[in-house]
Amino acid sequence: MAKTFSLPQAQSRMAFIWLIVAALLTIVLWQVPWGNYILYPFTLLATWFHEMAHGLAAILLGGHFNELKLFPNGSGVALYSYSRLWGGDMGLAIVAASGPLGPAIAGAVFILAGRYYQSAHWCLVLLGMMLFLSAAIWVRSGFGWTAVSVLGGMILLIASYTPQWVQSFAIQFLGVQACISVYRQLDYLFTYKATIDGTPMLSDTGQMAEYLALPHWFWGGSLALLSLVLLATSLHLAYRR
Repeated sequence: MAKTFSLPQAQSRMAFIWLIVAALLTIVLWQVPWGNYILYPFTLLATWFHEMAHGLAAILLGGHFNELKLFPNGSGVALYSYSRLWGGDMGLAIVAASGPLGPAIAGAVFILAGRYYQSAHWCLVLLGMMLFLSAAIWVRSGFGWTAVSVLGGMILLIASYTPQWVQSFAIQFLGVQACISVYRQLDYLFTYKATIDGTPMLSDTGQMAEYLALPHWFWGGSLALLSLVLLATSLHLAYRR
């Protein structure tokens, strides 16, 4: 039987406040030039969430996840291929949308899992193992492999050697980071084309505009709003009395 939080209401409220403060502070810092370096581990984790969501969505829709590239400046790219993707243009749009939106869905699950000590522990273990698995299968550069492995090791250490309440807060904190990872480069959501590692390409919302009827700025606003709704809803459900 999973154990529920045993924190008094005042301490539970304080944890909720700290999560909100962390979310707002992270979003603000990511909008300034040096913010990515202050939050460097979370910047890399946000990029990993984003690119893994692209790759896993491609697999689920019948494609192949070939490689995940992670660069020292915090940017990244998921390389995937397909002969025929389920859903045609809609499937391609889903893969494009999964990068900004997929992490928010996973983050909402993490926040809800943090309500219970046992589920918080196993979510941390799962996240740490997924980082190691991705490093072994899809990350091939030296920097990316090292960064992803270190992040996975740190999360597994938290799952193995910290008190239950720390694990519960940690998975919720990581869930908040996943939900707001779409805000790491807010201007990217409203950009039709972008240059990544010197290569010009359509942005995620630019691809959605190509495959669907509405303009890229509509999809950028929709994805940002949906991520915020998932964050707010999961926090409300996790901390309601």
